[in-house]
Parts: sequence; C-alpha cells; structure tokens
Amino acid sequence: MNDLSQPFGTRNAHPDLLDEERQPCEIWTRVMGYHRPVASFNAGKKGEHAERRFFREACTQVPMTR
Repeated sequence: MNDLSQPFGTRNAHPDLLDEERQPCEIWTRVMGYHRPVASFNAGKKGEHAERRFFREACTQVPMTR
C-alpha cells in the first residue's frame, strides 16, 4: 500500500491503513510503583483508567529577587 515512487519527504507521513493491516498497540500505565499493561486490568480498573483526566501544568516565571 506504500507508494515508494515519490521522492523522500513528499510521501504521506501517515498512510491510510485498513484495520487488517494495523498492529495493536499495547498501553502500559504506572500502578502503585510499577508498570502494568492496561489489557491485564479487570473491568473496574479499565473503567477507572478510561475516566482519568490529564492536565498540563502552566509554566510560571518566578521574579528574581536580590
């Protein structure tokens, strides 16, 4: 499905793939100090993982005092 006839840099960086062509991605998360694959969670823990909210902390500038 990749078209290699186009010069490098002009090809689409994200080719369109059929579901059969895709490779599953294993997602891991940190739980109580160790890492674990989300696929091994029970139904309740998978629900908790889906409800997680992510935030981005804003940068602050601390004034220099002398």
